[in-house]
Amino acid sequence: MVACERHCAMRLTDHDLRQLDEARLDGLAGTALRELSKRLLADLKEARERLNQTPDNSSRPPSTRPAWERGHAPEPDGDESTLGASAADKASAADAPETDAPGASHAAKTAPPKANKRPGRRPGAPGASRTQVLRIDVEQAHRPGSCACCGAVLDGVAARAQTARYELELVLPSAGQAGLMVCQTKHVYFEEVCACGHRTRALPGRCPSEPDWTIELTEWHLVGPRLASFIAALSLRLGGSYRRIQEFLHDWFGLSLSTALISHCRHELGRALEPVVEEALREALQEAELVHVDETGWPQHDQALWLWVFVSATTVLYLIGRRTRGVLQSILGETPTQWIMSDGYSVYRAYGQRLRCWAHILRKARGLAESLDTQTQVFGHQVLSTFEALMQAVYAARAAPTAPDLRVQQQARLEPLWQACVRVAKGAYPDKARALAHELLNDWDSFWVVLEHPHLPLTNNEAERALRHWVILRRISQGTRTDQGSRAFAVLASVIDTCRKRGVSPWPYLAEALRQRRQGWPAPALPQTA
Repeated sequence: MVACERHCAMRLTDHDLRQLDEARLDGLAGTALRELSKRLLADLKEARERLNQTPDNSSRPPSTRPAWERGHAPEPDGDESTLGASAADKASAADAPETDAPGASHAAKTAPPKANKRPGRRPGAPGASRTQVLRIDVEQAHRPGSCACCGAVLDGVAARAQTARYELELVLPSAGQAGLMVCQTKHVYFEEVCACGHRTRALPGRCPSEPDWTIELTEWHLVGPRLASFIAALSLRLGGSYRRIQEFLHDWFGLSLSTALISHCRHELGRALEPVVEEALREALQEAELVHVDETGWPQHDQALWLWVFVSATTVLYLIGRRTRGVLQSILGETPTQWIMSDGYSVYRAYGQRLRCWAHILRKARGLAESLDTQTQVFGHQVLSTFEALMQAVYAARAAPTAPDLRVQQQARLEPLWQACVRVAKGAYPDKARALAHELLNDWDSFWVVLEHPHLPLTNNEAERALRHWVILRRISQGTRTDQGSRAFAVLASVIDTCRKRGVSPWPYLAEALRQRRQGWPAPALPQTA
């Protein structure tokens, strides 16, 4: 396999194609010509498949559909200038004088169209670029192993340097070394001429672009994989802001990195690990016996979204989105077979194998028991005493050799509680008491599943503990700013907490996954339980 095959989907680069013409093809021997034809055929099929991609058969957004394929709005029956405006706006437009009034509307009519400017810094502009000069600790050469045209093995004798890049990487402590250190490596890429006359270049690795990500995955990056993983640890695990991380790296390692570059590292790691989350973690949750589910508010710029968490015995998955049933179904499916532990949110009631968290009821019952209203106090004490007695029965059943059917045994406690809930729900009680009664009646069977299966948990503490760290981080960072930032955050949080739950350190895995994805390879599998 040639070097460029490892780095991109195409077998031949633009540099290779510029050297090919009819005369070159006529001069190739039969074996070399067949080898080149195979590469050209593979590239042609790849290009044709990309050309035929549409929003209907791929993950490309609808905005990429050509204009002539999009639906056209019907012609308006009335005045086009007031189409889509409110009644007040239309009235204002009808009462406005025919002459152009001074102001923004006149300026909009007379302003010349904006010229299409070339992106990037203008020649002669001062701009802002990297000015820090660091010592080169290691120089690494990259030479092509075989000819991209005929496939012949290259010995590297006639290679010459074509381009280079710098990489800052974190070096872990080894024997005779104390503490971390940062090493700068100069990667030099060579070009070599084959006997057939073709010039083949070694190129930095690059992952093919993905329509939902603006961040590139490429080895052409200043920050190495291990240093990027270290930055993610400072940001997500220790809760450091980009400014604080920038200050820390400068004070302790002498590095001058921009906050944009630090943010880029987190987004790049999110893109590198997203396939693992989409495939391995979702599949593990759907195969689990029990899944704890919870959600909490999450701000994204000016949107009020929700941070969902799904926790099983060995897997943790986060997702930022709306608080709707569709989000739940996208993870667990429409008819999940596992037990689901949740709170009282009505969306969860669509699932049959569902457990209700007792901790929520105990907290609310204690609040009612401390109320100043006498009837509310009585109801709160009844709920509290019933649940505490049932909890002790569950603990005893877990310690017994054979678990009895507690729901039948405890029917004498359940029946009075049911009647009290019905009486409070229909009576003239305070709103908090009536709300608790309705909650118990709506999820009555879900509360007592644990009486039939005492090995199942009583509370949703697994999900609540998983959210605790990220809720604290939300208060520090005030959430995320973009859809891509939210996706990167959820992916990284999922991988970090899954590795922690499996008893392994997530940071070496993050670094190795980023290294392989930058080279165009798939991400490695998640570590299993240690």
